[in-house]
Amino acid sequence: MTGIDDVAKLAGVSTATVSRALSGRGHVAPRTREKVAAAASQLGYVVNADASSLATGRTRNVGVVVPFLNRWFYTAVIEGAQRRLMQYGYDLTLYNLSGHDDERSSVFEHFLLRKRVDAVLAVSLELTEQEVDSLHALGRPLVGVGGPIPGVPTLSIDDVAVTKLATEHLLSLGHRVIGHIGGDVERELSFHLPTNRRHGYELALREAGIEPDPALYYPAVFTMESGYQAAKQLLGEPRIRPTALVAASDEMAIGAMLAARDMGLSVPGDLSVIGIDNHELAPFFGLSTVDQHPGLQGERAVELLMEALQPSGGADSVPAVDQPLPFDLIVRDSTARVPLQPAAVESAHG
Repeated sequence: MTGIDDVAKLAGVSTATVSRALSGRGHVAPRTREKVAAAASQLGYVVNADASSLATGRTRNVGVVVPFLNRWFYTAVIEGAQRRLMQYGYDLTLYNLSGHDDERSSVFEHFLLRKRVDAVLAVSLELTEQEVDSLHALGRPLVGVGGPIPGVPTLSIDDVAVTKLATEHLLSLGHRVIGHIGGDVERELSFHLPTNRRHGYELALREAGIEPDPALYYPAVFTMESGYQAAKQLLGEPRIRPTALVAASDEMAIGAMLAARDMGLSVPGDLSVIGIDNHELAPFFGLSTVDQHPGLQGERAVELLMEALQPSGGADSVPAVDQPLPFDLIVRDSTARVPLQPAAVESAHG
């Protein structure tokens, strides 16, 4: 029967290193951890989870709480988290809160408190003080992704800066009549994401000397269908037609591109479109976007949780601060310089 000594010999490390690498307890260099995991896989060695739980009092399971499962961003964060958790030898239990308020209460008051998980990752959820206190009282490390939560280490991107960057890209191409398809503030998401992204759009315009026109804003709900309908309204307005659109998500941007096509407009010939996310379909549609690296967000969140779960750590071992995450402009085929008007074309040709 294969034992830990066999894994150590094949990986060329000590048995103590193998134990740390496969248990997730103690520091091990990422490259060494991968080497140990590969050796264990090759030999078919599996850590006895029951024995490990009895010895440590842990379940080797992390609870991940999300507001939706049918949105690409959340699944991308979850995939990143699961990828990193597997490297640490942890399982993942997913709690979807897309139902009614009683469902959320049940998760935080019962499921997460029954010692079924060692730590909790909250994705794009503004937790209440009571929810945070109940988890901390049981020594459950907690990390949030999406925005600041008092008393909790969190990771987030600057939603104002993200949309400001997308709008500045369009401005740099000469566009001055720029529409915005944003989230519906009447159905505000956690951390005021729709409002913040609209602020970024308006800030970029004002810094360019352009006063935002309310007629160029239309709300949607972060889906392709809603982006399609919003773009139809914006592009069908006879009094003012934008030469470019910035959408608060790639899914809404893709919907806008499809709406433009159905209205006989070419992208980017007649209309430039940019989104936010770097959705997996963005390259297929040639969509310019701002990549917020959701998979990386999940991976980094797990790193913070693992740090808190170290023997010398604890629920309070990771500073309760909001750490900024990177984002990058990716220019593809959906954005181009503003089309010249007929008078401008005549002037250009003398």
